Amino acid sequence: MKRKVVRKPWGGFERFTLNEESTVKILTLNPRQKISLQRHKNRSEFWKFLDNPARVTLGKRTFKVGKGDEVFIPRRALHRVEALDKPVRILEIAFGKFDERDIERLDDIYGRA
Repeated sequence: MKRKVVRKPWGGFERFTLNEESTVKILTLNPRQKISLQRHKNRSEFWKFLDNPARVTLGKRTFKVGKGDEVFIPRRALHRVEALDKPVRILEIAFGKFDERDIERLDDIYGRA
């Protein structure tokens, strides 16, 4: 991901992609819910947290994030996000070939692993 910040007289913008294969989503997690502990063979992901605090697992690290925080998840890295007491919205940009079947789940509270 080649991120670029551009300043303009009226403010500016952040560009996250330029002419590359990507998929953009906004994830919404309900309070105290989490996605599966997972990894992907064919894509990396960038997450920007839009509102409430959450807990992220990336590799062997687990840490708290808040509004405006950003996390880059390299291809094949184990990852998970968990909402705390409030709903959490995350802007997700996936880089590479996107296919929901590319999810390798190692742990899942909903029985999908």
